[in-house]
Amino acid sequence: MFRRIFFTALVAGLLGGVGISVVQEFTTTPIILHAEQFENAGGNDSHKHSLHDRGLHDRGLSLIPPAYAHGPANGADGDQAWTPGGGLERTLFTTLANIITGIGFALILTACFSLAGRPINGQTGLLWGLAGFGIASLAPALGLPPELPGTLSADLVSRQAWWFLCVAATAGGIWAMAFRKGAAWMIGGIIAIALPHLIGAPQPESIGGNVPPELAAHFVAASLVTAAIFWCAIGWLSGTFWERFASSDA
Repeated sequence: MFRRIFFTALVAGLLGGVGISVVQEFTTTPIILHAEQFENAGGNDSHKHSLHDRGLHDRGLSLIPPAYAHGPANGADGDQAWTPGGGLERTLFTTLANIITGIGFALILTACFSLAGRPINGQTGLLWGLAGFGIASLAPALGLPPELPGTLSADLVSRQAWWFLCVAATAGGIWAMAFRKGAAWMIGGIIAIALPHLIGAPQPESIGGNVPPELAAHFVAASLVTAAIFWCAIGWLSGTFWERFASSDA
């Protein structure tokens, strides 16, 4: 079973990571490059308020918590933090990060396949992928939408804590509604999903930054569509190869 989980996640994550990297070159990356022109034009003031590096969150996947998606633009001693260079180097590092992320989330999906104990194929894997999109991307985006470099952000630790709360509550709520029967489970699932949003995500003291709001709104839309494509691809690939590797695991 372990070999089946491992090889399914490895192949699905590799193919999904490479595929989404190509998609990003035509969706979120041009928007990020445009926003960086405004960020650079703002000088050091934007760096004091912006907690963005060039992580996956800024590339529109919004798959990972703010603690990993955002890092200080400046180091503790005021020096500029390392970021990949432009052109090919940046593309390669982005693709590598996407592959690693894809493998990680494919491991989660295949582990769920194993625990579910139900027949899994590409179609059912797609449904699991859509659930993953709702849990890790769509639900957190209601409180912490994908942000461009140069925008203002709330405290890093607060955003991280709220992101984990939202993902855990959404996953628990969906599990209760999908795998348990009865009105009590359904109501409990709805309450769990709504709870993080009733508490409210941490917000910056002031709203603004160097990036025009129209560009930021475009980025949010492009990011969520890109994340949906990524999750659907990972889900379908995981389900397809899970079924294909069944004979080798027997």
